Amino acid sequence: MPIDEPTIQATFEQMQKRLAKLLPKAELYEKARLVYEINRLKKERNAVILGHNYMEPALYTTIPDFAGDSLELSRKAAETDKDVIVFCGVRFMAETAKILSPDKTVLLPAKKAGCSLAESITAEDVRELKKLYPGVPVVTYVNTYADVKAESDYCCTSGNAHKVIEHIDADKVIFLPDEYLAGNVAKETGKTIVFPVKGATGLRKPESNIEYAMIGWKGRCEVHEQFTVEDIENVRKQFPDVVILAHPECSPEVTAASDFSGSTSAMIKYVQDVKADRYLLLTECSMGDNIAAENPQKEMLRLCSVRCPHMNEITLEDTLASLQNMQYQIEVPEDIRIKARRAVERMLEIV
Repeated sequence: MPIDEPTIQATFEQMQKRLAKLLPKAELYEKARLVYEINRLKKERNAVILGHNYMEPALYTTIPDFAGDSLELSRKAAETDKDVIVFCGVRFMAETAKILSPDKTVLLPAKKAGCSLAESITAEDVRELKKLYPGVPVVTYVNTYADVKAESDYCCTSGNAHKVIEHIDADKVIFLPDEYLAGNVAKETGKTIVFPVKGATGLRKPESNIEYAMIGWKGRCEVHEQFTVEDIENVRKQFPDVVILAHPECSPEVTAASDFSGSTSAMIKYVQDVKADRYLLLTECSMGDNIAAENPQKEMLRLCSVRCPHMNEITLEDTLASLQNMQYQIEVPEDIRIKARRAVERMLEIV
C-alpha cells in the first residue's frame, strides 16, 4: 500500500505545533510516520485506542480516540461498536476494559506493563483479610488486578473513594491496597485507620486499643511515594506563587502541604479552570508534559522527573506492533470477570 506522504506531513506539522518544546524535529517526523501507520491499521482492525494520562506526549496527543483516567476510558470503549480495544496504559487497566467488554479483543501494547501498587496485594491476601475481619465490606481501588477486584464488594477510584466509603452502612470497612490513598480518604471522611501486620504465619490484627473505622493495606505507588513535603518547601522558596497539585496516591503529609489534591482528570480540570501564575504537578511526569502541550498559555514548572517505568513500556512503536500482530491479548477468566464486574457496578450505582 502506497504511503500517503501529504498526510504524514500534515500529522508532523500538527505534532510540531504542540510538541516542539518537548521533542526534536527529526524525532517528531519519525513519530508522525508511526502515527500514520497506527491510524491506518486502527481502521483496518476496527479498533479503538485508549490513552491514559500518563502516556508519553507523542502518543497521548496523537493516536488515542479517548484519553483520560483508566476507568472512564474502559467505560467509553465499552460503548463503542469497535471489535478491538488497544489500551495504552498498564495491565490492570486493560483487564478492566476486558471486564466491561468481554466480547471485544483487548490488546496491551507491552508484554507486561505491570504496576507496583497492583502487585502489592494478591487475591489470597484479600481472602486472609476477610477471614481476619469477617463480615467487613471490602472496598478496592481500581488500580488492582482482576482477581483482587473479584474478592471485593466495591471498587473505587481516587476521585470517588470518599463517596463509596461514606455510602457503605458499616462500622468498619476494609480499604485496599494504597496506604496513602487510604490515609487521605480517612482524613477526608473523619475516620481512623489501622493496618494489619503481615508476619511469617500470616496476617494478624495490630496491637491497638483505638477505635477504628478503616482497615488499610501497606501498598504504595512507586512514583507517588517519592514526593516529599521537603520537595514542596524547596519549590515554594524558589516560586512563592506556584500552585501545587498532588495526586491522592501521595502521602497525606504531601497532599496537606499542596494547594489541591485530586485524580488525574481533576488535576487537568483544575489547571484549565483556575488562573495562576504557574503550576506544579506532583504525579507521573509525562502527565505534566501532556498538560503543558494542551495548555501552552499556562506555565508548568518542569521540576518533576519521576517517570513510571511501567507506563514507559508503552510507546508508539509497541502500539503499532500490537496492532500489526494482534499481540498481547488480555484474557480474564469468566468466573473472575463476573465477580470483578459486580464490584465495579456497585461503585457506579453509588457515584
